[in-house]
Amino acid sequence: MTAGSGGRPRQRPGARLSPGRGGRGAVMQDPTPECAEESRAAASAEGGEAFCLQRVFDMVQRSSQLSAVLSEPLDVTVVAVERYLAQAPPAAPRQYWYDLTLADGAGWCRCHLAPRLNGLVQRARLRPGTRVRLTRCSFRYDERRLNRGFVCLEGLELDGGTGTAAAGTPPDGHRPHQPLRGDNRHYLPLWNNEDPYGDVWVRDRPPVQVDVDVSKLTNLGHLEMTWRSRVHFHPLLVRILHKSRLKYYGKPEKKMDMPYQAYFEVADGSGMMSMVLWNSLCPEWYHSMKVGTVLLLAKYAIKSSYPFKTHPTPGDSQMKRFATIEICLNVRDPPTEISIIPEEMVKPEWGLPEVKYRFITRSELDDLPHNHSCDVIGLVTFVGRAERARKREHSEDFWLYRWAHAIDGTSEQPFILELFATSQPDVFEHIHPMTYLVCTQMRVMTENPSRTVYLTTSNESQIFIKGWHKGQPYTKDAKVKNFIQWMESQSEADQIKKTVIGGYYPFPRPPDSFLKYCKNNEVESVLKPIGEIGKEIEDLHYREHKRIAVQGIISAIRYISCSNAAEETPGGDLVQKDTSQSLGCSSVSKEDCVDKGKHKEIQSFLGPPCTPGEHQHQAPLSKRSSVKRRTPCRFRRDAEQGGTSVTPVSSHPYFTRTVRRKLGLDEYQHGHSVQDKNGQAVSDSLQYCTDQEGVNNIAETEEPGRTCGSWQSDLWAQVKDKLMNYFHHSKIFPESIPRKFDYVHKDLLMQQYNLHAAVHQPTEARIDKNINEFKSAIGLGYYEVTVLGINHDIAIDVAFLPLFCPDNPHLFQLEDIQNDTLLSCMSCISACQQKATNSGRLGDTFPLSDEIVKAAKELDGKHVICILDMCHLGDDKVEVFLNQIYKTVEPGVLDPV
Repeated sequence: MTAGSGGRPRQRPGARLSPGRGGRGAVMQDPTPECAEESRAAASAEGGEAFCLQRVFDMVQRSSQLSAVLSEPLDVTVVAVERYLAQAPPAAPRQYWYDLTLADGAGWCRCHLAPRLNGLVQRARLRPGTRVRLTRCSFRYDERRLNRGFVCLEGLELDGGTGTAAAGTPPDGHRPHQPLRGDNRHYLPLWNNEDPYGDVWVRDRPPVQVDVDVSKLTNLGHLEMTWRSRVHFHPLLVRILHKSRLKYYGKPEKKMDMPYQAYFEVADGSGMMSMVLWNSLCPEWYHSMKVGTVLLLAKYAIKSSYPFKTHPTPGDSQMKRFATIEICLNVRDPPTEISIIPEEMVKPEWGLPEVKYRFITRSELDDLPHNHSCDVIGLVTFVGRAERARKREHSEDFWLYRWAHAIDGTSEQPFILELFATSQPDVFEHIHPMTYLVCTQMRVMTENPSRTVYLTTSNESQIFIKGWHKGQPYTKDAKVKNFIQWMESQSEADQIKKTVIGGYYPFPRPPDSFLKYCKNNEVESVLKPIGEIGKEIEDLHYREHKRIAVQGIISAIRYISCSNAAEETPGGDLVQKDTSQSLGCSSVSKEDCVDKGKHKEIQSFLGPPCTPGEHQHQAPLSKRSSVKRRTPCRFRRDAEQGGTSVTPVSSHPYFTRTVRRKLGLDEYQHGHSVQDKNGQAVSDSLQYCTDQEGVNNIAETEEPGRTCGSWQSDLWAQVKDKLMNYFHHSKIFPESIPRKFDYVHKDLLMQQYNLHAAVHQPTEARIDKNINEFKSAIGLGYYEVTVLGINHDIAIDVAFLPLFCPDNPHLFQLEDIQNDTLLSCMSCISACQQKATNSGRLGDTFPLSDEIVKAAKELDGKHVICILDMCHLGDDKVEVFLNQIYKTVEPGVLDPV
């Protein structure tokens, strides 16, 4: 029965109101028209019955309190999660609301998520495709409008499953544009503000045939001299040389339809000037205004330039820049007239400058000064996962970025690229190894001379990959042509062996001293009390990366061993997998795929540009009393210690270490994930390999295939049982592991390391393959490091992941931690282990070597500063990695003793 009908809708099992919470109310029009229309369609198909979601919402709207608790929760699938600016008092920080589209298999409805549940979205527990149970909802009217209201989801249960949402899902191109609550007229992208999102953003406006009367035109130089004495200006004919990312400047107290702006640098024969695209013109024109596009502008405005705007570095250093004024394109006052002139209609006599670039090769990079502007092209060999960085403390606004490596054949070292979102989501989300990557207006970062140089995007950077190169002005550049010639001489079957995707990436490394790390900030404002780490982790949002500094004492180190293929299964266990036959592509077919990819990549410089839709298809110890060296041991957790029993992860019978080495069976494996007494997921590695007293008094029994080495200080042995708080955050997750790139399954790998989409991807477009089936690109294990607080009352376990890729030794820069003796030893020993493994000498290096123990002993009992990298991976998964250790006796840092 549809909304507004006179009879009470028939209740369906699983969607009944609790007694006393419902009741018959006044009959009112349904203020959510898209829900009503879907209801009517479903009613016709089912003989007059409304679908289940609609019946529930009808009951809520008719209840006396406009609220209901469902006695039997209703199972639905989340189809979409969409974000928009929340209303707030003036000067309040920006906060956001979320609308959900739910489907029950017969129809769909949009609902507002109660703000107190926003954390479910912000930590990616509630995301498109998940199944939820609706337990409580309410109805809210907009008191400033007639017949306008929305359903508010007050209570949800997450069942952990995924749904297809095939039936009743809104078709493509028919998604609503306007949010349910407040005065907003558009949705924002789910994870940042810089990207265009939704159908309101016009993909491309076709060029038009325009008769250009040169006699009626003015030029930029004349404008700069006469703009103060004029109100109306003659038309302008200009070419776009640079394009900025979008800027969203929406504020809660201001009612604006589309609060966006974008800067362009345009030029004619007289020079270059800034042009600003404002508000509602951004969705209409931003995609169509590309670098190199020729524009005919009329009825524009001229204003003084914004003094704090960034400026790109022009490719032509001789070009004159008019920096005092800027061209403003508005939807009104006056309404600007914009025409795009097809390139084939552009005449040489118009005198429009060509787009010029400042391409460099990798061999030239190390000689360039800090903040130098340049353009680069290279073959991608590594691309990291998409991560976010908070713009301001306690803000809900984030920068979106990822790291990438690219080679150009002029150096053994790659370009290391920090790529922030450039308002090109179709490109940013499809960067993968083995594609040709072009990045413009990059800035050289050499703040730390002792560290590796890298490049970062600027406000005017643009990035391009396969499918976007054709027609770009840079295809005429000599260095671009040289790169293409070099690639034609390369075997991509050899190059793909060196490629890696995703995982934890510790770059940029902290500087070589803590004072440099603090920069101009007071030390007290940089250091975090170790007891606040729990709060820091709790406040993290999905894929938010945060780096913090804490004081502590290195008290214990344990090596957690695993083979290259030992990964975590969905149930939480870390098991051994053989993926050599499971990837669905033999070595021959993989090479075929790569060769086809190479042909397509080169052709992308020659063929037509693709549309965005195409992208969718140590020394011996001298004092035994001061340091204890643990020997390898095996154990099984008793069922009564944590409530679970652990089964062996290896089918091999137990052999001694020597025998296992001879038999080649010493492939290290992760432990199991279990629940501690507080219900927190921790790994078996938290249970130390101990002597008779045992660190946690766990009765140990043998577990085949499990080996470990550990060290602990006497101080730790004395205080570990008297701690007020002990945080366990040394577990690593499948998303933490860099993977060998598989070209056949590049779409799945890109999906894994991108952020969750705002709209559910149909099942038929997905590949049922687990990320654990892809081979790890790094070493045999990782280290669990226990950091004791300097007041000896709080401790935390963190992970140190040695990053060494034998197929590409330049991927992770081991030399960047050379001033950190302990972590340097851990990395180098692990690298030696992997080399030994590859040469068939697995086990020649003991996991906790004498060098590591010696380095740990040098820090025994001393106060150090630990730099920790934290990242929220979604759901309840948070990784915490140790990145750097500073001694407090270094120059400029007071020794606390």
